[in-house]
Amino acid sequence: MTDNRNTILAVILSGLVLIAWQYFYNMPQMERQRAQTQTQTELAKPSSPQATPGSTTPQPGASPSATTPAGQPGAAAPVVSRDAALAASPRIKIETPRVTGSISLKGARIDDLSLEKFRDTVDPASPAIVLFAPSNTASPYYAEFGWVPATGSTARLPDQNTLWQQEGSGTLSPSNPVILKYDNGEGLTFRRTIAVDDRYLFTIRDDVSNVGTAPVTLYPFALISRHGKPEVSGYYILHEGLIGYLGDQGLQEYGYSKIDDAKSVAFNVTNGWLGITDKYWASALLPDTTAKLQARYSSNLVGTKRTYQTDYLQDAQTIPIGGTASANARLFAGAKEAGVVGINFPFAGHGGYNKQLGLNHFDLLIDWGWFYFITKPMFLALDYFFHLIGNFGIAILLVTVLVKILFFPLANKSYASMAKMKSVQPQLAALKERYPDDRQKQQQEMMEIYKKEKINPIAGCLPVALQIPVFFSLYKVLFVTIEMRHAPFYGWIKDLSAPDPTTIFNLFGLLPFDPTHVPVLGAYLALGVWPIIMGITMWFQMKLNPTPPDPTQKMIFDWMPLIFTFMLAGFPAGLVIYWAWNNLLSVLQQSYIMRKNGVKVELFDNLKATFAPKKAVDKA
Repeated sequence: MTDNRNTILAVILSGLVLIAWQYFYNMPQMERQRAQTQTQTELAKPSSPQATPGSTTPQPGASPSATTPAGQPGAAAPVVSRDAALAASPRIKIETPRVTGSISLKGARIDDLSLEKFRDTVDPASPAIVLFAPSNTASPYYAEFGWVPATGSTARLPDQNTLWQQEGSGTLSPSNPVILKYDNGEGLTFRRTIAVDDRYLFTIRDDVSNVGTAPVTLYPFALISRHGKPEVSGYYILHEGLIGYLGDQGLQEYGYSKIDDAKSVAFNVTNGWLGITDKYWASALLPDTTAKLQARYSSNLVGTKRTYQTDYLQDAQTIPIGGTASANARLFAGAKEAGVVGINFPFAGHGGYNKQLGLNHFDLLIDWGWFYFITKPMFLALDYFFHLIGNFGIAILLVTVLVKILFFPLANKSYASMAKMKSVQPQLAALKERYPDDRQKQQQEMMEIYKKEKINPIAGCLPVALQIPVFFSLYKVLFVTIEMRHAPFYGWIKDLSAPDPTTIFNLFGLLPFDPTHVPVLGAYLALGVWPIIMGITMWFQMKLNPTPPDPTQKMIFDWMPLIFTFMLAGFPAGLVIYWAWNNLLSVLQQSYIMRKNGVKVELFDNLKATFAPKKAVDKA
């Protein structure tokens, strides 16, 4: 009666776990993925040919919706298509191996960037990822640089509505910087030189000459502005929003909701950087490491839309009559590639911008998490094997073997204890016959046997416990590193960072419909080939172990493979492949240890017993 009750309880609890997991994990994840895909598709709609300098005139009344460093929001303007926004002002094209787009001569903003190396989907013909978008579009996102006047100054300075002129001609490329000029008609001439490298770094130099009748005091500024709250992954292990490493104040992360509550936070620092980060992409201001900054994060309501901004002001510069002043700025705008951003880790070898520019922990732009001391080595190992083999899936398999070798002594000790436990099964069975109605006495005698034979009854949990930090670090790497995005394995796995796209409920693609779109039940029907393989290998591993004498423990172990199969179905395919491969290696390792300890490997006998009629089993 007690066994039946425990069975019913285990079934109910297992069902509740699966339902809760699907409801709180898989369903929200699928909705976020659909929303992000839809947003990126809208941003990536093809644009009309970009205007050349001087070929178009800014449309009246289409002033950008921006926030200046002084915190004064501009007037909201009607939303127009991306094509219309790009055509509304003369532009200078940007062409590099990784970035394309344009600079608007109205405001001299960098407000049109696409990442040509990365696509919306695994299809190489799908649109490129759009990072920056101009004002008045659905989701403006841009960088702006310039000068702020001292209090009481009446000098005319270029702002977001100023039309600059290009000196010379040509496209901005790694081999061809561009120079912009603006004369305020009052003795101040502004020149801006913009250069770009072959990755994601823009270098901006602003020069001001004063031939007026009085000295002028100006403050250099730089800002990154993003209009509207973007779709985020929404996971605790990943930060998306405003970020910076600000001098002695260290890493400062503000999610969108957090900065909405704070409205504005200020930092007076030296040797800092700040920007806005997404899961895979980011933009960041990288001032000189010796510059004193009045840095700020802010959230402002412009009309009905939130505007998020990171900006800084530098110390004032007074330009005498006949004198000049200059300010330098840098902008990172692109993908968070570890080799480009840099990895600050012993023997990493990935200097990137962090090392080349002498930046202050710029590697933390990638969210390695609190357990970076595990996550970074995991990434470095995967990256090493990838460059050796050329496939991240194979790299995962090789790293799994490496981990098994590292944990070999501990795992062997655990498996040896489990082998001894299997050898005392006849003694445990005799205890049940000797004390059929006295569970307490059974437990006491059982513990005496364990003590005598030096058996650890929870030894079977150790191999699983050892996997937890490895599992977490691999999950983190798969989840946050762009190197794993759209990384293929073989066959139907085109993206190791996404769940297995197949499902048993349409016969793995043989039936022409997607069961995950079924209302209400769709999230429960995403059960692909690799999660099933993982579940089977886990079941094999459980059947290799001796049957727990306690009925409740037995039921938990019996249900665990099924529970894990459904739980891991929505995880990245690379993680499921790791777990399945690790299970297979564990079965081989455990079988070897059992034979070494003189214990018969009864895997196939246990499998037969599982499917044998109950009467036959009892009779045997």
